[in-house]
Amino acid sequence: MFDIAFSELIVVALVALIVIGPERLPQVARTAGHLWGRVQRYVSTVKNDISNEMDLDAARKMKHSLMQQVGEVEQEVKTAQLTLEQQILQAQHRLAPAVELPEATALNDAPSKPQ
Repeated sequence: MFDIAFSELIVVALVALIVIGPERLPQVARTAGHLWGRVQRYVSTVKNDISNEMDLDAARKMKHSLMQQVGEVEQEVKTAQLTLEQQILQAQHRLAPAVELPEATALNDAPSKPQ
């Protein structure tokens, strides 16, 4: 992660041994290890949070896109429905005289019942 070579670690350990002393070095090393673990967990948590936010943002964009497509399809269906309704009404108006004539003549030709 930091590209520290083994020889550099030896130099750091020797300086720590001289500065801190052999009595306190194990305690300081243990504390440093605990702090390093906490830092790694914190960095991992932050990475996961960022990844989750990116996934949520992508999901929101996808939802928005899908909602737009649904709206477009809904508008197309409404337009098609209106067109079909108009065509049906026009067909009814064209066929209405042809359908009414036989019924009217059938009613006029029917024998009247005696009362």
